[in-house]
Amino acid sequence: MAECGVSGGGSSGDSLDKSITLPPDEIFRNLENAKRFAIDIGGSLTKLAYYSTVQHKVAKVRSFDHSGKDTEQDHEPPYEISVQEEVTARLHFVKFENTYIEACLDFIKDHLVNTETKVIQATGGGAYKFKDLIEEKLQLKVDKEDVMTCLIKGCNFVLKNIPHEAFVYQKDSDPEFRFQTNHPNIFPYLLVNIGSGVSIVKVETEDRFQWVGGSSIGGGTFWGLGALLTSTKKFDELLHLASRGQHANVDMLVQDIYGGAHQTLGLSGNLIASSFGKSATADTEFSKEDMAKSLLHMISNDIGQLACLHARLHRLDRVYFGGFFIRGHPVTMRTITYSINFFSKGEVQALFLRHEGYLGAIGAFLKGAEQDNPNQYSWGENYAGSSGLMSSSPELCPAQRARSGTFDLLEMDRLERPLVNLPLLLDPSSYVPDTVDLTDDALARKYWLTCFEEALDGVVKRAVASQPGSVDASERAEKFRQKYWNKLQTLRHQPFAYGTLTVRSLLDTREHCLNEFNFPDPYSKVKQKDNGVALKCFPGVVRALDALGWEERQLALVKGLLAGNVFDWGAKAVSDVLESDPQFGFEEAKRKLQDNSGVDVILGVFPFVRELLSRGTEVILACNSGPALNDVTYSESLIVAERIAAMDPVVHSALREERLLLMQTGSSSPCLDLSRLDKGLAVLVRERGADLVVIEGMGRAVHTNYHAALRCESLKLAVVKNAWLAERLGGRLFSVIFKYEVPAE
Repeated sequence: MAECGVSGGGSSGDSLDKSITLPPDEIFRNLENAKRFAIDIGGSLTKLAYYSTVQHKVAKVRSFDHSGKDTEQDHEPPYEISVQEEVTARLHFVKFENTYIEACLDFIKDHLVNTETKVIQATGGGAYKFKDLIEEKLQLKVDKEDVMTCLIKGCNFVLKNIPHEAFVYQKDSDPEFRFQTNHPNIFPYLLVNIGSGVSIVKVETEDRFQWVGGSSIGGGTFWGLGALLTSTKKFDELLHLASRGQHANVDMLVQDIYGGAHQTLGLSGNLIASSFGKSATADTEFSKEDMAKSLLHMISNDIGQLACLHARLHRLDRVYFGGFFIRGHPVTMRTITYSINFFSKGEVQALFLRHEGYLGAIGAFLKGAEQDNPNQYSWGENYAGSSGLMSSSPELCPAQRARSGTFDLLEMDRLERPLVNLPLLLDPSSYVPDTVDLTDDALARKYWLTCFEEALDGVVKRAVASQPGSVDASERAEKFRQKYWNKLQTLRHQPFAYGTLTVRSLLDTREHCLNEFNFPDPYSKVKQKDNGVALKCFPGVVRALDALGWEERQLALVKGLLAGNVFDWGAKAVSDVLESDPQFGFEEAKRKLQDNSGVDVILGVFPFVRELLSRGTEVILACNSGPALNDVTYSESLIVAERIAAMDPVVHSALREERLLLMQTGSSSPCLDLSRLDKGLAVLVRERGADLVVIEGMGRAVHTNYHAALRCESLKLAVVKNAWLAERLGGRLFSVIFKYEVPAE
């Protein structure tokens, strides 16, 4: 959570700047472009949702126009690069205490330039209480939405769009959060919402759900009885008391009744036989901490047993818990988990959600935006603008711990194309993209976080160099450095902040931070130069390959693929060589191998593709949709293919006859998640009956998909350009991965 110093509740007329130390534009980001609003007001927290358009820079490539020229110049690059403005859609969610609602509404009113609607969708009990205030401040009509419908819509949305949304809580683990891979079909499931009372809902489809049970004994009961027992009025303080208490001082345990005989009954002596059972006969005063802990166990056990019975009755094994009673508090998650595990004998798992506090606001927004059909798109969490789970976001403010209000942020970017599973995954429900879980592996985590810290200077330098005409490039690059550095420090202390921590998520976070400060493609100039050199070498490479016998040629093609893969500015061992020796070339790379962009694709991938085409194989060549390090992008691959086709009849005819098809993966990462692929690519794979998948590159074939099981033959190949990873896999720096797999019958 982003904790920010405050100096009061914000009486009428106060500006947000006066009441909240954190710069307001860091909370309500991009507010001037807000188009539509929704709000969820609970008993103590307000969750505001708004949709905005975001203008950011993108690097565009296009072929030079050679009309009127006899020939192109030798020194001319293969294409031109222009940085253009592009508008995309983003969802913003801000969570804050109700104390600051008036000051926040004032700030929004003062900075709201234009909205497409005159209505704000509102849900939660506070929607009634604050209706007049919202309408007065924002001049928007409040349209109240059903609480449960909004919760379900919000839950469906996060489960579909955030891969590591759900987690189990394991108190003795380090860290205690264990994230689950989202099942490709999220339905059916049970949602247990613990607010003042308890609602239990069976969710069967996007629009079909039913309330199946509930209880009046919920979070309000804990809060109310706790206040009577301890004179503590604040919910969080009550939980803090419970976390320090010993319930056995108040509760009567099985061993208190049966003594040693409990073993003959097959019961643990530490089981609670009677909540508060000792209070009737004890002469001593009980501590507030012990009473709070006993109360927490009593209510959690009751809810856990009820949820377990409903899960069994409806034959459901996925039970998600949400509501203000949970709210990410370890002590409540621990007691709920224990209760569910005990009553189900381990058959039902208690699952919690990273963003459960936002479900109502997300659902209310979706209800108001139905005409835009937001569910037809895929969305992705923007790590640069989101607070982490139980994280104190150092980049937002130096927290004033003594008196602080809590602001928590979530941003979701609309992806231009829907993402789906690769149809050739053997079992999409058990597919895990990443090879190493850095959340789990403390040594690996320490190594990779240090690795990314040490690479930061080089990334900053490359970002500035990519925009030589910009007067503020250095200033923006420093802001990028600070933001990404702070993210890395957060992850050192809270590796679970953004879900499972992996090399892929560290790379994605870096890309998000680069985009935040308008560095869309820091390696565009490097790629342009490399592609130009490689295109000039292409005819010679092909002639040399064609002169070889079949067996020699196959070995040379694979060596070429791997040699091209050496050129990776993301790998420190490689970037050090390339920085110190700019003449390091293709033949040197081949010699470096034990018996990325232009060189990788043009001199490595295309000769391999050409060989497949020559033997009558249809080929789908899939490249990144957006830039990441020096990997070739889909738009660059179109120009490269066009230039190669002009030199090579095999490629020319294959493109013309659609035996060679260029597609985009939907990814903007050096790694690849086969459960989030461009839908157009997935459809084509199915239509063409693809029976071999070749995954090339360290990010795509080693950091991710090293263990991926497919329903067809696969070839994973890469050069390991990181000494630590090479040693972990049992090899040396620049060792080769060449992994051919045939699916089991």
